[in-house]
Amino acid sequence: MDKERCLLVAVQLSGIQEENDMEELEQLVEAAGGEVVSCIVQNRQSIDNRFYTGQGKTEEIKNYVKELDIDTIIFNDELSGSQIRNIEEITEVKIIDRTSLILDIFAQRALTKEGQLQVELAQLKYSLPRLIGANKNLSRLGGGIGTRGPGEQKLEIDRRRIKEKITDIQNQLEELGKVRETKRKKRMKDQVPIISIVGYTNAGKSTLLNALLDSEYSEEEAENKKVFAHDMLFATLDTELRKVRLPGGKRAVFSDTVGFIKKLPTQIVEAFKGTLEEIKYADLIIHLIDINDDNLSVHKETTTKLIEKITDKEIPVLTVYNKADKILDEKTIAVSTNDIIYISAKYKYNIQLLLETVDGKINGLKSFYTLKIPNDRLKTYYWLYENRVTENVEFGGDCVTLNALLYENEKAQYQSFIKGDKNE
Repeated sequence: MDKERCLLVAVQLSGIQEENDMEELEQLVEAAGGEVVSCIVQNRQSIDNRFYTGQGKTEEIKNYVKELDIDTIIFNDELSGSQIRNIEEITEVKIIDRTSLILDIFAQRALTKEGQLQVELAQLKYSLPRLIGANKNLSRLGGGIGTRGPGEQKLEIDRRRIKEKITDIQNQLEELGKVRETKRKKRMKDQVPIISIVGYTNAGKSTLLNALLDSEYSEEEAENKKVFAHDMLFATLDTELRKVRLPGGKRAVFSDTVGFIKKLPTQIVEAFKGTLEEIKYADLIIHLIDINDDNLSVHKETTTKLIEKITDKEIPVLTVYNKADKILDEKTIAVSTNDIIYISAKYKYNIQLLLETVDGKINGLKSFYTLKIPNDRLKTYYWLYENRVTENVEFGGDCVTLNALLYENEKAQYQSFIKGDKNE
């Protein structure tokens, strides 16, 4: 199947630098399965209310469409329904805005029932104010980018039916949210901490989660638990939760959330509110950043602002720079600290250091102690053997002697068994 030939259009407002927006828009088009033929950037004082770029420029764009055999024009900002219709009437090709493009990618990538419902809800909310006059364009514009997934028939249903469908989906998501809340309460009751991995799309969140699994499980077990990871924008959408054993022996749940992006559509943020709320309940946030990103500071700021928007309390943040293998190749020394760590999820560089740091921030200090546990209290030994790091176990006489790694906040409950630290 031939790819849709796309023309990208953006307006750069005076005094606002958006040099890298078109590069990101091109990546989004590629992620949606389209082919970028050319780009047009217009400098303006303000956005034209009727044609976005102005009528004269739109006439010029029409000539590009014919000359380059363009199927679809994609705009870097969200367009109103009237702007879409006005531009379509002149250019006579399908018009897609940035929001519709991202929704299209989400429609392709959502795998779980909840994810699919969230995307459908976002598409319906996007389409609702854009219904007027849309039906007449449906047969001419056909399918392709911006028409996939639940939104495929959105132009055929009236406003009332869309509102009914929105209510129905919201009810279904509410029920799924109750199930998620039940699981969350169980984790909190079991005192299992949650570490939320957040970051700009394609920072390597899924690759990091897989690397953490490799650190604990056998190759076969890890393979069964791994999440999909690929070098593309929004490779995964559905929130993934995986339990990992920390260096001291305690368990923690790591969550991989949907990647953030500049100008992330409000419909997406609202629709994915339920799963994004997992971040609110995190004990620690890992802000993962691609250290080689040309737009690092902008992407870092974008993610930070979205975290602040989602969370309503102060949650500790550990900044982790990923893909450090590339800067290490250049003999650049990256020194990790307790608040900033340099890793390579792909090559497993500093993964153990990351786990040690997370363990310390979540559970506090830990030390090895020599314990003597009487035979009538062997349940305590077996629990420690399963749930903490143990060494030099010796059975003999009326007790078992061992070295066990204990956290400072739990030392008191084992005080009667402690005979000294490991070095005594």
